[in-house]
Amino acid sequence: MKIKLCLGLICLALSCTNSQKENSRDKTDVSRAKIMEADWLIGSWYNETKKGTNYEVWEKYNDTIFVGRSYSVHGADTVSSEFIKLVQHGDELSYIPTVPDQNKGLPVAFKLIFLDTGKLVFENQEHDFPQTIAYQRISEDSLVAEISGMIKGEYHARQFPMARAE
Repeated sequence: MKIKLCLGLICLALSCTNSQKENSRDKTDVSRAKIMEADWLIGSWYNETKKGTNYEVWEKYNDTIFVGRSYSVHGADTVSSEFIKLVQHGDELSYIPTVPDQNKGLPVAFKLIFLDTGKLVFENQEHDFPQTIAYQRISEDSLVAEISGMIKGEYHARQFPMARAE
């Protein structure tokens, strides 16, 4: 009887351990799923305007981090530049830009508030402008990035239609 009871307790303990491992693995897979929904961003993108050309380049750093760089070129001069990270931490996905001449050169985190196939929307209501950053995949080779929010009590939005660079 004692042997059966001991065997039963051992089986129960092993079952709980396996269940915890499966739950942990499921949570990790769910976490990775959010950032993997953004894998269509990976690559080089551009937008030509009268003022110059805007570029955005994304690379997969690992399973939880994508790194990007956004910059604008006018003639031979780079007129603006920012470094970006898309970071999966637990089940939260954050868009974290760092602009050298803004926010004392410190990164600012925008939390994912909407995720759908081909659409990402990030928000930080405490930031001056923008408060919202969105990406919409139009096709395999095109997307629209948008920044929006309030400036002095007035809503502003700016869209950047981009094509995949060869």
